[in-house]
Amino acid sequence: MDNLLAGPPPTRLPDLPEAREALEAGAKASDVAARFPAYPAAWAALAEEYFAQGHAVTSYAFARTGYHRGLDQLRRSGWKGHGPIPWEHEPNRGFLRCLYSLARAAQAIGEKDEAERCVQFLKDSDRAAYDALAGD
Repeated sequence: MDNLLAGPPPTRLPDLPEAREALEAGAKASDVAARFPAYPAAWAALAEEYFAQGHAVTSYAFARTGYHRGLDQLRRSGWKGHGPIPWEHEPNRGFLRCLYSLARAAQAIGEKDEAERCVQFLKDSDRAAYDALAGD
């Protein structure tokens, strides 16, 4: 019998080696996102790049795209809307980075409630992800 107090098992997204290797080899994030639109890490890279350039609205759009692509993958991987999404599992990091980028960009454009929800979602997914991304 399953332990009902244990909660849902961690969700681990599948790896997309060709997309990961393209980013690691220095391909432009926009090219990787165009070729592999389901790869959240490419969208996260775009969101981070544009936020660093002072383009919060564009960053928000890229982060939201990666966030939704990641949610689709999480659901296909058995995620039921809650439970751990471990930072230590490399393929999860793209989604978690999108979630952090979405929170940061939402805050920058005045969407305080959305920013707070995203931060809480990130912390609930894996506190280590929040700590790594927020620098805490």
